Amino acid sequence: MRTVRMYFRLLGAHIRALLEYEGDFWIMMGGTIVMQVVNVVFLSAIFAKVPAINGWTFWAVVAMFAMVAIAEGVGSLFFEGMWNLAWQINQGELDYMLVRPYPVVLQVSSANIGINGLGNILTGGLMLGAALSHVDVSWSAPRILLGAVVIVSAIAIKVAINLATNAAAFWMQSPGPIFAFAVHQAGDLARFPISVYPLALKAALGFALPFAFVSFFPVTFLLGHGQAWVGLLTPLVAVYCLAMAAWIFRRGLTRYESAGN
Repeated sequence: MRTVRMYFRLLGAHIRALLEYEGDFWIMMGGTIVMQVVNVVFLSAIFAKVPAINGWTFWAVVAMFAMVAIAEGVGSLFFEGMWNLAWQINQGELDYMLVRPYPVVLQVSSANIGINGLGNILTGGLMLGAALSHVDVSWSAPRILLGAVVIVSAIAIKVAINLATNAAAFWMQSPGPIFAFAVHQAGDLARFPISVYPLALKAALGFALPFAFVSFFPVTFLLGHGQAWVGLLTPLVAVYCLAMAAWIFRRGLTRYESAGN
């Protein structure tokens, strides 16, 4: 609990620093919301021409966009510091973190905050709520509970992928998160049903880099569409991804040699 309290105190310090510039805060929030509105308008334009994409309706795809937005929002708001890891390694700034009585991975994660994540969480939540209200799903207490577990697990998978790919900087030693950014861009493919992609891409998004468990499979469970049972595997995939990300980070940390200054 002390570690958790410390983590949120560090994030709170970054939030207070950002709020010193209120104009920047509202511009970032407004820009994030506009981006999500543009996504919905883009989808509306597509579905104005076709009734469904490989059996998936407009609101089902909106739900997938929403899941990606929520996962990215949580990653930005609470774990944005991961994207600074490559720079910290290159400049030897991890030296300071190694001598502090606090887990290095949490120090890295809380080293920065992306306030735009708040806008993604809010708009993603609204999009998901609207999507679920437009589908015929029989909700019960167990289904709501399972749905919440699946959503939290999907977010955990996205955070774990970000950590693992950013930890590649221990081997690449580049000052920028080039590899992590490339993988992040590939994750945008998960905004659409993976059933529309060729087999190789399905395998990549479903197993190699399980972005499909961030959006597609959780939505199949929430909507009861297609092979909904696969969505129930999301918590297991989350545990695997978190364990692998932690292992990669620890292995990378053993390779850290400072910057020699």
